[in-house]
Amino acid sequence: MINESSVFWSRMLTELTLSFHIIYATIGVGIPLMIMIAQYVGYKKKDEHYILLARRWARGFVITVAVGVVTGTAIGLQLSLLWPNFMELAGQVIALPLFMETFAFFFEAIFLGIYLYTWDRFKNHKRHMLLLVPVAIGASMSAVFITIVNAFMNAPQGFDVINGELVNIQPILAMFNPAMPTKVAHVLVTAYMTSAFVLASIAAFNLLKGSNHIYHKKALFMLMKLGLIFAIAAAVIGDFSGKYLAEYQPEKLAAAEWHFETEDGASLILFGVLDDEEVKYAIEIPYALGILAHNNPAAEVIGLDQYAVENVPPLYIHYLFDIMVMIGMFMFALAGIFVLGKWRNWKFISSKCFKWGIVAGGPLSIIAIEAGWWLAEVGRQPWILYGYMRTEEGATASSHVDVMLLLFAGVYIILAIGSIVVLIRMFKRNPIEREIEDRHLQDGEHV
Repeated sequence: MINESSVFWSRMLTELTLSFHIIYATIGVGIPLMIMIAQYVGYKKKDEHYILLARRWARGFVITVAVGVVTGTAIGLQLSLLWPNFMELAGQVIALPLFMETFAFFFEAIFLGIYLYTWDRFKNHKRHMLLLVPVAIGASMSAVFITIVNAFMNAPQGFDVINGELVNIQPILAMFNPAMPTKVAHVLVTAYMTSAFVLASIAAFNLLKGSNHIYHKKALFMLMKLGLIFAIAAAVIGDFSGKYLAEYQPEKLAAAEWHFETEDGASLILFGVLDDEEVKYAIEIPYALGILAHNNPAAEVIGLDQYAVENVPPLYIHYLFDIMVMIGMFMFALAGIFVLGKWRNWKFISSKCFKWGIVAGGPLSIIAIEAGWWLAEVGRQPWILYGYMRTEEGATASSHVDVMLLLFAGVYIILAIGSIVVLIRMFKRNPIEREIEDRHLQDGEHV
């Protein structure tokens, strides 16, 4: 029997856990690459500031990894407790990528520990830097394998269904499903982009506080360049994602764009208010939906009129799409202006107003990540396994999920406050000026 209350609270708890975990997971995927790039630049240029960037970011990264492990474990626990019917049906298929994700994490953790412990212990700094390669690979592969699970839920394949059971399972075929390429690429690139902008916002904030140290200026310029590169990549992959939806999940694309009637030359809708399938106060870009869906402005784009009402995703995902796209466009423009301004010596990019825009870019990027994941998950509704199992069919019938929600919410609040306090104290008590002075003293220099 389906317990509607349990379904609702199970969805709420899963959404809460994923929303909290995705912040630390995104940083956990992107920061190792930033650390590796900073140390590589420092090694090539023989510049201690970039070396210190890598060293200080690595310290903070350890805190986020610890929290990410807790929330990642919670997700695994909740899959079994909240969605037992889904796990019974699909568990054999997703077991391989879940195992590989765990392996990738241990691979990352082992080399991260060695990397942190061996600072100043290598005479050849290149060898120490190379320890970051498996750290960055392990972090990214963790994201790849867990995203494959999500991709399978959106485009299940590699099995037969007989009497309600999955048989003749081919795990590799299931992993390499049609949703996998765009989802994995989008997750990785947006993680790198978000991490770059989060770190850039911290550097800009330090400059606004009055620290005029070249360390923060070098960090800001490098991170904004990286953010721009990954923002461009995210836009390109986002275009491929739109084409994937048009072919495999057209009802999701139609719901996200409030596209109610199948037609040729469809417009892309931004913002607006919905009044009984009538869109008001929206910005319409003529023919853009046809371009997004099929690279053809005159192409036919399937509307929601082709689907039964019970199979249509919630229409509020339109706003999630808008939030994700608009923040992405803002960050692309901000980074582009900053990088171009540096090359052209535009003075206004050093103004307080512009720096505050960069500071805002960090939280905004996190919001865009959240909106993107909500769009991905809510947009798959009413399916937990697309086309095979509806969400209410996969949920537990337990009547105590609301209590679990309160308990987990308390844990997440404690973890969030604790990690923020530890990170602030870690860097506030050891500013860059003091660390550089201490390093010079250790090397026998007095400044």
